[in-house]
Amino acid sequence: MTTEPLNRFLPQLETDRLVIRPLAAGDLEDCHRLRIDIGWADAAASDEQNRELRRSWLEWTIAGYREFARLHQPQYGERAITSKTGAFLGLIGMVPSMAPFGQLPSEGGVPSALATPEVGLFWALSPHAQGKGLATEAAHRFVAHLFSELRLARVVATTEHDNARSIGVMRRLGMRIESNPFPEPHFLQVVGILDSHQ
Repeated sequence: MTTEPLNRFLPQLETDRLVIRPLAAGDLEDCHRLRIDIGWADAAASDEQNRELRRSWLEWTIAGYREFARLHQPQYGERAITSKTGAFLGLIGMVPSMAPFGQLPSEGGVPSALATPEVGLFWALSPHAQGKGLATEAAHRFVAHLFSELRLARVVATTEHDNARSIGVMRRLGMRIESNPFPEPHFLQVVGILDSHQ
């Protein structure tokens, strides 16, 4: 397969300080360390078991790039955020987000709402890269690509009430922030919604 369809949907994006690029096999250790540093590693698993989980995820992500390209579809999944010198800083991505969004006040506030699919925006930065506006910078550039090139109507981001950093990024992106009045699901406590204005 040529790389043309892959590059069409998955170009390298840049900002003044950052590069957003597809992940590669050589990113394993950085992805493994990120997961540990932000507290997302499986605490019950050994370091090697967690590394193998990251390896499996990374191989699946890279394979997904190719398979979505074969289908002539934009690639769901994470990308690396690096500095202009190539230092790994974190991840950003377009991810499936299926949840009972009808529970949100703007969507009707239905307590037993059925799950509906949305395009989710995901980001995670290494602790040493946090607090410098890098997540917002990367997210602005990534969302601009999703709206202008992929012509998405909207993106959403979800988090918990106590994740002030993520909520701050949502606000700086111009997302409308909504709180789910219902306790479940826990990952839908706060939702940021950003509509395209094209």
